[in-house]
Amino acid sequence: MAMKIRLARGGSKKRPFYRIVAADSRMPRDGRFIEKLGTYNPLLPKDSEERVKMDVERIQHWLGQGAQPTDRVARMLEAAGLKDKTERSNPNKGTPGKKAQERAEEKAAKAAAPAEESAE
Repeated sequence: MAMKIRLARGGSKKRPFYRIVAADSRMPRDGRFIEKLGTYNPLLPKDSEERVKMDVERIQHWLGQGAQPTDRVARMLEAAGLKDKTERSNPNKGTPGKKAQERAEEKAAKAAAPAEESAE
């Protein structure tokens, strides 16, 4: 059974509230879970102690059993010092799409044309 430590969404529309849970990876996001490990309230300020609450001992237990944290939970664990910080690299994220690159090339060509005329 592949275990995940992940967020299960609660709260009403436009007012998210998450439980940090240990669940079978095949179960739905808000569905059946094995154990509640903490809470996360994204509406609170980032420096608030109430924003992320975790049962550290139980999380360490599940990590020892082979449970894999999701990306967001892994970041929370890194901030709490429970997990080593991993290097994330997505070099393609910041590059513009094809259309934007074409527009930039056209703009550069138009800007270069008057500069050449004034040089002559």
